[in-house]
Amino acid sequence: MNSWRAGLWVMLLPYLLGTLVLVGLPALMSVVLAFTTYDALTPPVYVGFANFRILAADPIVGQALANSLFFILLAVPLRIAGALGLALLLFRPRRGGGAYRAAVYVPTVIPEVAFAFIWLWVFNPVFGPVNVALEALGLPTPGWLADADTARFPFVVMAAFVIGEGFVVLLAALRGLSQEIFDAGAVDGAGRWAAFRYLMFPLLLPWLALLSARDVVLSFQWTFTPSFVMTGGDPYYATMFLPLLTYEEAFDRFRFGAGSALMLLTFLLSVAIIGGIYLLFRRRGYVADV
Repeated sequence: MNSWRAGLWVMLLPYLLGTLVLVGLPALMSVVLAFTTYDALTPPVYVGFANFRILAADPIVGQALANSLFFILLAVPLRIAGALGLALLLFRPRRGGGAYRAAVYVPTVIPEVAFAFIWLWVFNPVFGPVNVALEALGLPTPGWLADADTARFPFVVMAAFVIGEGFVVLLAALRGLSQEIFDAGAVDGAGRWAAFRYLMFPLLLPWLALLSARDVVLSFQWTFTPSFVMTGGDPYYATMFLPLLTYEEAFDRFRFGAGSALMLLTFLLSVAIIGGIYLLFRRRGYVADV
């Protein structure tokens, strides 16, 4: 047994060292830089919480925070609901089911830049398919990415299509449920809706809690490439999300201290949202197995 454990640690050691060197140490250095002023040309100077006070007084930071929260509050529930709905539809064997499941997963593996350019064309206000279809139906054709009032919605729609990983997880969860439970429910007179509401959905809640926490973290990161490629944060900072603002602070303005402080705030916000999700599900007893 001891030799088996030693062999396991030997196999894990390269991964652990890589994680420490490539993730752990840079993260620690970023936290330290958050309390300094640093431009990559001169040594960092400790300034305490000055960076955080500057960020708190910056209206662009407030706008980026509002944009990111808007995206999280809409995109995460849509992604979870979409993954769950498609998993329920496709988890049973059916003709052509493999092709349908592959089609759901394909958007997840498209390179992010290519995916952004596809949607930049889709939401083009002049010749994009969305406005062409709306015009054919006699409906208003919004400016989408060119209009500050509508520019954030295309990002939510885009994110709703990138659900492949959550879809696969929920497929596995559904196939792991015991059929005996549903057979017993059918004997007691439970129809499809009752079986889903009182049997299947509660059993899936630990998985949904896990995916919700994961999607919060990924959604914060995911906004960077689309906003950088499609809008650059415009119009009027309507699509300026926290990751893009962090990049601009650090690599456009060479304010690495402020950029690190903004990154730390994003991390703490993610932790707060995930903590809220955990407490919400824990009160209902649905996170014991996650």
